[in-house]
Amino acid sequence: MSFNSLPFLALLPIVFAVYWLLPQRARWVPLLIGGYGFCGTCAPTFPMWIALSTLVTYVLGRLMGGTANPGRRKALLALGIAGNLGLLFVLKYLGFADEILRALFGRLGVAYRLTAPDLLLPVGISFYTLQSVGYLMDIHRGKIAPERHLGHFALFTAFFAKLAAGPIERAGHLIPQFREPHTLDTARLYSGLRLMLWGMFKKVVIADRLAVYVNEVFGHPGDYTGWTIVIATVFAAAHIYSDFSGYSDIAVGVGRLFGLELIQNFEQPYLASSVSEFWRRWHISLSSWFRDYLYFPLGGSRVARWRRDLNVLIVFLVSGLWHGAALTFVVWGALHGLYLVLERRGREALERVSGPLRPADTAVAKALGTAVTFVLVSFSWIFFYARSVPDALRLIGNLVRFGGRADLTAPWASLALAPAAEMALAWGLLGLLALVHLGRDGRLPRLSLVTGRAGVRWAAYLLLGLAVMNLGVANELPFVYAGF
Repeated sequence: MSFNSLPFLALLPIVFAVYWLLPQRARWVPLLIGGYGFCGTCAPTFPMWIALSTLVTYVLGRLMGGTANPGRRKALLALGIAGNLGLLFVLKYLGFADEILRALFGRLGVAYRLTAPDLLLPVGISFYTLQSVGYLMDIHRGKIAPERHLGHFALFTAFFAKLAAGPIERAGHLIPQFREPHTLDTARLYSGLRLMLWGMFKKVVIADRLAVYVNEVFGHPGDYTGWTIVIATVFAAAHIYSDFSGYSDIAVGVGRLFGLELIQNFEQPYLASSVSEFWRRWHISLSSWFRDYLYFPLGGSRVARWRRDLNVLIVFLVSGLWHGAALTFVVWGALHGLYLVLERRGREALERVSGPLRPADTAVAKALGTAVTFVLVSFSWIFFYARSVPDALRLIGNLVRFGGRADLTAPWASLALAPAAEMALAWGLLGLLALVHLGRDGRLPRLSLVTGRAGVRWAAYLLLGLAVMNLGVANELPFVYAGF
């Protein structure tokens, strides 16, 4: 069951009604049932895995909070991290490790007869595993006390609004909200519905439409060249943003229906004027998790320059591998790590040369930085979307082949009745998205569904609803990050 499915849209009002009819102390129950039901519709075994992770983490957290012995606390933390990451490794990476070992043994001429079991990847496991590890580390650091209410902790792990693709919540932020008395606030309710509508528009009208073009080009790397690949790469950047930020908007909106506030995951990332700023705006809950629970423990920036650069590369290699068990994701992560190392080294060199005489940032410099950052980030998406590293290299090789006359609408041809109209609509939708984000960022007069006269606002809501129903792609495509 996904946010863009009819079963979810049908069941949400039922959970909403039951939640607000119950007294505050019992409201966690329908939300928890909804989370496990969400898992169970994907596969009957998925609730078992999330229950196992929840119980292990809950018990270890309670044990850690019950002892002041540093050695025992550290041992319990290590056991919790190993247990959660071990479960993630078996379910997500065992097949990948099997492929690497098979290739290695083959090169050495040694027989390799082991076969990894074919296991279904439980929905949301990459997200709730990081949440569980962060929870245990926060207890160990003394930032939070262990949660005593098993139901509240289970809901922290399995709240259906964020289960499939985040945001990656912190226990200190979300769990206290389960105890707070909530009333049915009309303003918050409208805010949640607006976010859900906007997120659905980004997903089914923009992202799913762009997916047609992107999947065709990246699925047939030898069939296209030049501007077709350039357009597909730009569309890929827009697709993953519209898809993932659309999911996050819906998740935050659903949370507000129940009086809960989830972490915001995006802040106009493609308006960033550097790669480091991009990562402060993109998938914020993940980037902050890696900063707090991996980069800082490795020493962060309080070490020698070579160690600092190595820490950055380690973080982004792990981030790439977290996204998927494939070399393409590892290369994607390594590229971003390299971008950040070179960016920081370049900034330090510039400061040494120019010192206090360096002019302040200008609008032109920011615009140039934004353009360069977008190009670098978009280039990295080639590896993210390609089916293999050789396919990615083939796409890059064909990207610079601009000879001859190409039909730029060809990738639409097999799945669209009017390819030229689809191309025009796609660019028009991206223009609308850019205008909205420039308005939110303050670079243009604010364009928002929240401001303006009531008649204008409701007209905008109506148009978005009609667009979702009439311009949305009919195929029910899954959210990209729900597969991670």
